Amino acid sequence: MMTLPQWLAAYDESHRHPFNIAMHKLCVPLIVLSLLGMLTALPGPLPWAWLATLAVVAWYWRLSPRAALVMAILGGLALLSLAWLRDAGLPLGQASLLVFLLAWIGQFWGHAREGKKPSFTQDLQFLLIGPLWTLRAVWRRLGLID
Repeated sequence: MMTLPQWLAAYDESHRHPFNIAMHKLCVPLIVLSLLGMLTALPGPLPWAWLATLAVVAWYWRLSPRAALVMAILGGLALLSLAWLRDAGLPLGQASLLVFLLAWIGQFWGHAREGKKPSFTQDLQFLLIGPLWTLRAVWRRLGLID
């Protein structure tokens, strides 16, 4: 298992072009929020968005307990906000699907400018590294990573 700094360094390899970096800083949070929004909108008794968030936080815990705690707090705030929007009558599923698709278009546009494939084509775990990578400046200020 790679360490968090190793994962981030590997992610850096296909994210050097300023346009690609900017697209990721915009689109990765939108992808995460919209994915959680789609999961929140699913009918049924199971809280799919909460379960997915717990699973991801458990994976982050293996890399960095402090980063996992911060991501758990951010995820919890996002989930509470999304539940409020759903309960307010917003068509959360449809809106989230639209944002999800547009954000992925932005991601691929960034990689086209970069001239490199997305990291997740090598290893799907990179899909979980993207949110940590986009928050790297925050992690550094909090002393979570170098």
